Amino acid sequence: QVQLVESGGGLVQAGGSLRLSCVASRTTTSIIAMGWYRQAPGKPREVVASIRKSGSKNYADSGTGRFTIDRDIRNNTVYLQMNSLKPDDTAVYYCHAMRIFHGSVWGQGTQVTVSS
Repeated sequence: QVQLVESGGGLVQAGGSLRLSCVASRTTTSIIAMGWYRQAPGKPREVVASIRKSGSKNYADSGTGRFTIDRDIRNNTVYLQMNSLKPDDTAVYYCHAMRIFHGSVWGQGTQVTVSS
């Protein structure tokens, strides 16, 4: 079974940067897409960015121009580089994988807090 472990969250001031990492527990060809979601208190979980097996990327409006998703296939890792962070970016960030035949896998989440 694939497991996802996020890291890289923390406390930063507005305008700062963070780089989140998500490591899959094992190499697999079953993952067809991976992405980052976030959930702020009292708000629904929302997609931030995704990357498909082909390498094609998509970004939510909230992150376009500030966030970059990338991957390291050799190390089974996907990254989210976040620049120009805003207080509204404060949330728990979750790594997500979509697997053919097996559905979704979620990480435990990593807290990102952006102060004013």
